[in-house]
Amino acid sequence: MVFAAPNDALARAEGVLDADPSPLHASVAHQVIGIWQRDWGDMRIALYHLRRARDLAARADSADREADVLAALGVALVHAGRTQQGLAALERGVERGSGHTRARVLFRRAYARWVLGQHREALEDVRRAIPVLRQMDDVIWTARALTLRATVHLALGAMDRADADFTAAEALWDTTGQEHDKADAVESRGLAAFRSGDIPAALRLLDEAEERYAKLGTPTFMLNIRRCEVLMAAGLAPEALAEADAAIGVLDGIGGQSTRKAELLLAAARAARLAGDAHTAIARADMAVRLFAGQRRSWWETHARLVLIEARVAAGRSSGRLVADTAAVAERLASFGAPAAPEASLLAGRMALALGWRADAERHLRDAARSRHSGPPLARMTGWAAQALRARAAGSGRGVVEACRRGLDVLDAHRMTLGASELRARASAQGAELAALAQQASLDSGSPRRLLVWSERWRATALSTPPTRPPADPALQSDLTAFREIAARAEEARSEARPVPALEREQRRLEREIRSRTLHLRGETPGDGYRFDPGRLLERLDEDGVRLVELAVLDGRVQVLLCGQGRVRRYEAGLLADAETEAEHVQAGLRRLAHPGAEGRLAVVEAAGRRLEELLLGPAAAHLGEGPVVIVPPARLHRVPWALLPSLRERVLSVSPSASSWLRARETEAPAGGRQVLVRGPGLATGGAEVPHLAGRYGGAVVLEHAEARVPRVLEELDGAALAHIAAHGTFRADSPLFSSLRMADGPIVVHDFERLDRSPYRIILSCCDTARFASVGADELLGLVTALLPLGTAGVVACTAPVNDAAVVPLMLALHKGLSEGLSLAEALRDARAALPSDALHQATGWAFSAFGAA
Repeated sequence: MVFAAPNDALARAEGVLDADPSPLHASVAHQVIGIWQRDWGDMRIALYHLRRARDLAARADSADREADVLAALGVALVHAGRTQQGLAALERGVERGSGHTRARVLFRRAYARWVLGQHREALEDVRRAIPVLRQMDDVIWTARALTLRATVHLALGAMDRADADFTAAEALWDTTGQEHDKADAVESRGLAAFRSGDIPAALRLLDEAEERYAKLGTPTFMLNIRRCEVLMAAGLAPEALAEADAAIGVLDGIGGQSTRKAELLLAAARAARLAGDAHTAIARADMAVRLFAGQRRSWWETHARLVLIEARVAAGRSSGRLVADTAAVAERLASFGAPAAPEASLLAGRMALALGWRADAERHLRDAARSRHSGPPLARMTGWAAQALRARAAGSGRGVVEACRRGLDVLDAHRMTLGASELRARASAQGAELAALAQQASLDSGSPRRLLVWSERWRATALSTPPTRPPADPALQSDLTAFREIAARAEEARSEARPVPALEREQRRLEREIRSRTLHLRGETPGDGYRFDPGRLLERLDEDGVRLVELAVLDGRVQVLLCGQGRVRRYEAGLLADAETEAEHVQAGLRRLAHPGAEGRLAVVEAAGRRLEELLLGPAAAHLGEGPVVIVPPARLHRVPWALLPSLRERVLSVSPSASSWLRARETEAPAGGRQVLVRGPGLATGGAEVPHLAGRYGGAVVLEHAEARVPRVLEELDGAALAHIAAHGTFRADSPLFSSLRMADGPIVVHDFERLDRSPYRIILSCCDTARFASVGADELLGLVTALLPLGTAGVVACTAPVNDAAVVPLMLALHKGLSEGLSLAEALRDARAALPSDALHQATGWAFSAFGAA
């Protein structure tokens, strides 16, 4: 009953003990309390009750009762870190038990051995237990044994065997009322989905398991560990670190299992390393190594040693001793049959190469490269990275490029299983090394065109196809509506200086719900097989008389690829770090210039613009020609106000996340009908003063303002529009970019709302602060409002990269629409609008803060 209705079982057991039971019945009651405390409470209390149960079983003179209690006690001792005592108790239980009871004890010993990482021994025990359990028609214990065997198979990488056992166990669980075991089965299926590379299914199943556990009131730290694994694979390492640390705090607070604490420390170490926090990773991994060693868990200790070495390398440490240690870890992992062995061999090979140890590097890389043809996507990518490094060491540029291509093909296939744009963007980080190797090989070959191809290969890939839309998900719709209402109430409370903590907590809860549901979405298609064609790009550029400038970054330096006149030319510019610093200075200057009285800053900002041009364009600035220019910057330069650069200030200028994205936008056709939509949100200093003027310019336009500017109505009208102008307060969320928003009458409209459109407007003008701000994630990806619109059918956007003066925006917008009504593109109209503004610092800064994105 303790795994069917845990809290009821606990109460019943305490009731038995209150009724002066016989030694036999008292033994059962103490065992139930001990199991409850072992799995969900204090290990010291658990051990007290299980020892009492053992002593009472001996007094009852029941060998099977004593064997059963010894098995439960043995598992508890293992979880408490007392491995030798635990295994001894389990051995004694096997000796004392017979028939059916002995099979159950063998199952528990198999479980303990799985916890210890003794996978082959665990398989042997469960192999002996299952036939007896089946013969006794013991459905519950047979299902448990099958679930355990499947989990051990997963640890050894035997996916097909695990799947067969999970399927058989699930059929048995459906016939029982064991709710905790059923939740555990759902959790195990989530682990299986993750191991097979299906991250959305893994997240969905783990969330479902958590809901089931919550109904039973039974926390499970194994679920936290598994979710951390999935979050890390999804590129959400900071969230995994927060979850692991929070679970450690809860576990310490209740005096819970020492084994789970060690595993959580290992998860935290991995997450910290992936999040770029090497020192935290070292601290957590070192603690995990010591705990695992004390628990005599060699399999786990070896994995923790690998993470500790990886963290030390990330912190800048490298030596021959570290190479030897890594090679020893790789060898040990391989002896365990652990899927992490290639990762360790790759690290050893990489370090050996850096030290010039060619023979050692070749041996380690060859071992790692064996994983490239089989296993889950990330293991195959590890193999292809090793193969690329082998080719580079052998001086084969062609071999490097081929290995990188094959590895990134694996990543592409994996990424297209992800329905959420956030996960697609973050997944690209896993191909960073492959892309960098291919780019360097292209640079070494002296072919700018080849460097362009590889720069495009991994740039803005999340934008290549629209995210999966969940139009028929009523729960998501309900959560979005509730979020909007709570956010509006919180905003109102802030404006009236009323306390908002309760509203903010509910808003954060709803954000987690919405984000969780979107992360569960699976990609609908395997992709369109699109491959960037530089010849097609050059033809289109020449047709339009446009020059495209793509900035690639290799070894920290900006490489300028100037495309046009039928060729690609390369120029070397400055250091990326210097350009980022200068861009921050420019942003600070523009913020100051948004307020009257800061005219003295204008010369400083213009001087920074000249320095930015030297750092970002270098010699290429003199070869831009006279026509329009498209800038394709790396993600880390997304906040540069490009119109401030002297050579770009007077020309038709647009920005695009990638050359491929510009091509798609250029070839996107405007919708039939040409509907215009004008939206005016609340709280603007000017009241959105341009909107009434624009309504007069566009006769028949849909105008949504005051109470009509509500999110459902706004979305309905925006869907498929030819032109949309939105005057509203914009808020950028660096912590959660897909909750960046525009304020409407009934609350915020967020990126998640726009992603539900069948087709976003062909052209959108966002006369709001911070609407062109993005979060840089993954390898070279951007998340934000503009990047959400581009894959959904929008060919051109005008948006703002900095805070601006509301009053100065009005004349800029009116001049911009004047150009559009005369047949100009967004980039042409924006250039003319800047020129039409007054020449004072306030208006100049406002013009520089806006950029045209895309090609419409």
